[in-house]
Formats: sequence, C-alpha cells, structure tokens
Amino acid sequence: MNNLGKTIALLVAMVTVEALTAKPDSKKLQVFILAGQSNMVGHANSHTMATLYDSDDANDKRLAEIVFKKGSGLSKEALGEQLAQVRKTDELTGGISNDKIKKMSEGPEKTALEAKVKKLKEDYETYKKKVVSACVVSDQVYIASIADGNKGAGPLTIGYGGNPEKIGPELSFGLSMAKKLDAPILLIKTSWGGKSINYDFRPPSAGPYQLDAKQKAAKNAADISKNAGLNWRMMTEAIDTVLKDLKKHHPAYDPAAGHDMAGFVWFQGFNDQFSDEFRNNYKDMMVHFIKDIRKEYKAPKMPFVIGVLGTNMTKEGVDKNAVSVAQREAAKAPEFKGNVASVESYKVYDLKARGVYDQGWAKRFAEWCVVGSDRPYHYLGSGKFFVRLGDAFAKSMYHMIDNQ
Repeated sequence: MNNLGKTIALLVAMVTVEALTAKPDSKKLQVFILAGQSNMVGHANSHTMATLYDSDDANDKRLAEIVFKKGSGLSKEALGEQLAQVRKTDELTGGISNDKIKKMSEGPEKTALEAKVKKLKEDYETYKKKVVSACVVSDQVYIASIADGNKGAGPLTIGYGGNPEKIGPELSFGLSMAKKLDAPILLIKTSWGGKSINYDFRPPSAGPYQLDAKQKAAKNAADISKNAGLNWRMMTEAIDTVLKDLKKHHPAYDPAAGHDMAGFVWFQGFNDQFSDEFRNNYKDMMVHFIKDIRKEYKAPKMPFVIGVLGTNMTKEGVDKNAVSVAQREAAKAPEFKGNVASVESYKVYDLKARGVYDQGWAKRFAEWCVVGSDRPYHYLGSGKFFVRLGDAFAKSMYHMIDNQ
C-alpha cells in the first residue's frame, strides 16, 4: 500500500473510532409550566389514588399502572378488603363522633370494642403506608413546585400538593408526558389558593386594575392597587429563577442542547365566580394571560391547556357557570387555533367519592378517608380525580405538540 493509501486508511479508521465512541446527541429539556389556584395546588391525600383500583374502566387501570410501582401488592381485591374494614369501623363507632362508643357504659364490653376499633384503625394506617410506598418516583421527570406554603423540588413523585402528603394534577401529567416524550422533562408549578385572574394573576396587557367605589374609599386603597397582578409577578419570578439554573433542577439538562418551553397548563377559576366584573371579564383576561405568557417566554405558539372549572359535576351544571363558559370561549379564540385547548374537569369527576360524601361523610368517616380528603370545591380531595385530570391535561397537551 502506498503512502496515500495508508493515509486514507488511517483517516477512515479514526473516523470510525470517533463515530463508535461519540456521545449520542443530547435531547432538549422539555419544560412545562403548571399554574393556577387551589386545585392546581392539589388537596388530595396521596393514598386516595388507590381507589383507581375500584374501577373496571380500562383508563383507570392504565393510570394505576402509571402511578404505582410494579409488584406493589395493590389491587382491586386489596382495596375491597380495606373498604370492608373501614365500613366495619364506621358501623362500630358511628362515624367521626364515635357516638356509639361514647354512649356505652364503662366496662369489659366497651374496653373490648375500643380495642377492636384501635386494631382496625392501625390496619388502616398500615394500608395508607403501603399505598404511599408504592407510588412511583420518576427518573425522567423532575419538578420545581410552589403549592401554597409547600415548596419543593426533585424527581416527580407524590408530595408536591398542598402538603408533603398530597398531590395535584402534576403527578399524572408528568408521568403521562414521560410515556409520550423521549426526552428529559421539567415541570415548574406555581400555585396559590383563593386567587382570581382578574386581580391576583392579572396579566400586564390587561391594563391597570380599576378599583370600585368601596375599594377607593378604603384606607388601604394604595395597597389594593399595588397588589393587583401580584401572583402574576410571583409566578414569573419563580419560573425565571428555575430557568436560570436548569442543571440544578434536572440532572439530565445539557446546556449545549438547551431547552424548549414545551407547554403551559392553567387550572383556576373558582374565585372569579363571585363577582359580575370578574365573571364578565374572564374570557378577555384569559386571552391576555396566554398572549403575555407566550411573549414573556418568547414562545409565540407554546401549547396552552386550560382546565375548565367543573365543580358543578355535570355538563348541565358546568354549562351554566359563566367562568367555565368563558374558559372554553378563550380556548376557541381564532388566534389560538391549534395551540390552545380546554379540558373538561367534570368528565373525570370521582362520582363514587361524591356518593360517599353525599350519603353523610361524617357518619361514614372511616370509609370517607379512604376515598376522599377534602370538600367538593377541591374535587373532594380525590386522588382518583387528580390522576385522571393530570392525564387528560397530558393527552390534550401532547395532541397539540404532535400536530405542531
């Protein structure tokens, strides 16, 4: 082989070795923002997710496989046994008040009953711990979260709701998106209970908040004006803080590959129901909000999901709610075609939990604690509901991403 041939052979060998040892192309970090008020905060005790097993629906079975580890020992049968036990507890005690025990005279019979109830309650605590320990911890999805006073960051799992034992829609949203996207995912959640879009989350392009006569006459009128849009500012400040240090918040982030502002999920509306001004302005506020978010993060077509307020439970009830209607109308604005969608929360409502609640949660307290953990305005604190809802958000989000 002449010198030229040797040189070519050497170059080919070097290129081949480099190709075999080169680091695969890194994937962009996919950043999703979740924001809103108390139902984005999330007030479902984590163990109530196990009621997904109390269903023959194929989607609920799929969701149970997403949020619980394989081989967890959880099942429809295990849940059924627990429900039978807590119903026995309610039968023996009379519910939250323990009336049946309190009315008994002191003596061996009362002592024996108290011991039996204590054992049943200990079994329930063991069951709760088993459910919590069975919950998935993601290695693909990380989260930086503000849920009222519960702030945290790390791999996505339970505990990013209203307290370290609770969940909101973030859990199944992130886990469902992980099934759809072959890339690292970061959720940034900013949520505070009891806030309106017309005042608290007021977007900048909506213009200054106009005080009514009563507010103008108040001693704190200046503060009312100053605090308009406070939660918008808190939200964007929190998001910006995370975006400035993405490697801290997701170990798979590669600065060379960068990140995409992949989508935004909004779930809010309850507090705007109680004022004519807030109700009537909701659609316009939502349109301003979406445009301002996209401008803020230089993502003019960023997919945006609006969770439609559905605490009225049924289509007929939700159709009468001016805020819910305004949320749908904002999503249908012509300028948002193909990149903004509304998702109906009433469609995934936990009707079985509502049945227990309506039949008298206080008298059926032990049973209630298995299926729910809050009032109807927080969708009963049903883990089943919030898992269903987060997954519905993810489906809608991915549909828009896939069609971009």
